[in-house]
Amino acid sequence: MKKILFYDDFDEGVLPNEKYWNIDVGGSGFGNNEDQFYTNRTDNIYIKNSILHIVARKEDFEHRKYTSAKLTTKDKVSLKYGTIEVRMKLPKGQGTWPAFWLLGDNIHEVGWPTCGEIDLMEYVGKEPDTLHFSLHSKNFNHMKSNNLHLKHEVKNLSEDFHVYKLEWSEQGFNYYLDEKLLFKAPKEQKTGLNNWPFDESFFMIINLAIGGNWGGKIDDSIFPVEFLIDYVKVTT
Repeated sequence: MKKILFYDDFDEGVLPNEKYWNIDVGGSGFGNNEDQFYTNRTDNIYIKNSILHIVARKEDFEHRKYTSAKLTTKDKVSLKYGTIEVRMKLPKGQGTWPAFWLLGDNIHEVGWPTCGEIDLMEYVGKEPDTLHFSLHSKNFNHMKSNNLHLKHEVKNLSEDFHVYKLEWSEQGFNYYLDEKLLFKAPKEQKTGLNNWPFDESFFMIINLAIGGNWGGKIDDSIFPVEFLIDYVKVTT
């Protein structure tokens, strides 16, 4: 029987449980020239009927033209190995860029990409039937176009909820969509922090970015758009 390391089904309160989650605020572009300003307002993030809603809106706010929200578990919940399972419904529309991902706890000491990045789910509205999973390290990352990356076609991906699951062990990663194995990323002979930082602790991130280097051109007619998260579960 699997042991539950972390579980949140968003069944209490209006905002996410602050015991687990930080709500980031800011609009710096985040290294990707993103167009949103992240807020902690219930206009952009709230819980209703046991579903976490992250809402992106077209509105002037601070120095940006769009608002959205971002959660992290930094300094609150750390993971090293285990099975991460998340049930989500993705937003639709040109310019949307929702993601569930993880960064190494040591990011402030060693920086990105040395800390490592695990993209459990990324999606861009300009490719409405495409799911992305990827890993980044100092020597293998998207800046060098040599990182491990799954690009998988799923018709009508954003039309309903799906379960995204990642098995993470000392041997590497197995990636699933709705219990179907899509991708294996074995550690093999990769050693050292610069090649394989995934034997360290990581924290989780959920966000809905708008535009940016990958999100691309934005269709203003789509707003407001919602990224819905049913639950996050980590077992071992």
